[in-house]
Amino acid sequence: MPAIASLLLVSVSVGLSNFAGSIGIGLSGIDARTRIRVGIAFGLFEALMPLLGLLMGEAVSGFIGHNLAAYVAGAVLILTGAYTIWQGRRVESEEPRAPGIKTHQLIFTALALSIDNLAVGFALAVHHIQIVLAAATMGVVSVAMSLVGLELGHRLGRHVEAWSEEIGGGVLILVGIAIAAGILH
Repeated sequence: MPAIASLLLVSVSVGLSNFAGSIGIGLSGIDARTRIRVGIAFGLFEALMPLLGLLMGEAVSGFIGHNLAAYVAGAVLILTGAYTIWQGRRVESEEPRAPGIKTHQLIFTALALSIDNLAVGFALAVHHIQIVLAAATMGVVSVAMSLVGLELGHRLGRHVEAWSEEIGGGVLILVGIAIAAGILH
C-alpha cells in the first residue's frame, strides 16, 4: 500500500505543473476541442515520459540529471510564455481571437511540462514499482488536473479577457521559473 500512496503523491506532484500550465492555456479561451487536445497531449506526455526514462537507463540518467531536465523544461516554458505574450500583443484588438492553443505550442508545452518525468522513470525503476501502472496513473492524474486547470483558467479569462494572452503567457513563464527553481516537479 505505501507504494501506491507514493505513486499517487508523485503523480499529483508532477501533475501540478500541468495544472498550472493549463490555467495559462485556459485564460486564452477554450472550447471542447481544446479541452480534448490538451487533455490528450498532457496525459500522453505524462504517461510516456516515465516509460522513456526507464528505457533510457542508468547511463543516460547520469548525463541528463534531474537538475538539467528542470532547467530545460523551465526554459522551454519561459520561451513559450514569452511567445504567447508576443503573439497576444501582435494581434490587433479588433480581430476575434480563436479559442485554444496552436498545435506546436501545445506539443512544446506538454513536452516541457513532462520532461521531469524522465527522472521519475529512472527513480521508479530503482524502487521496483510497475512502470506501466505508474505511467497510467500519472497520465490519468495529469488529464484530470489539466482539465481542472483549463476550466479554472477559462473562468478567470472571462473576467480578464482583454489581457488573457498576456496573463496566460505570464503564467507559463512563472511555471517555467518554478520548475527551473525546483518549486514544481
